[in-house]
Amino acid sequence: MARLTEQMKDMIDAQLPFLATVTDAESLTPDIGPKRTLRVWDDETLIYNENTARQHLANLLEGSRAAVAVVDWDALDGYRFIGRAEVLDEGPAWDDCVRYAEDRGWNPPRKAVLIHIEQIYTCLLYTSDAADERSSV
Repeated sequence: MARLTEQMKDMIDAQLPFLATVTDAESLTPDIGPKRTLRVWDDETLIYNENTARQHLANLLEGSRAAVAVVDWDALDGYRFIGRAEVLDEGPAWDDCVRYAEDRGWNPPRKAVLIHIEQIYTCLLYTSDAADERSSV
């Protein structure tokens, strides 16, 4: 498992993360969208409230890996987190998602999703000294 640094956690907390998945192995149609509830669960895991139960959820249930991108445009930096998803409707992660929604006056989630981070990449956007935009952290 890859581990989040404090800088990564701060960026996830401060910016709007985007989640990318793909459909079945045959068509590999990408799906990408913002996840306003995506946050840090622990040093190796992200969590979000699955509120729509549409294409992202279907893709994850079919076995798609998840890619989360977050960018700090002011710093011209960002990260990509790649991992396997675990979809839940009970237990501590589920309880956290329900509480997260209640605290904000939102509807309860349809599912809780944990993303177990396997790889982390840094973007180092548009810097002349960035040798490899896909630098693994």
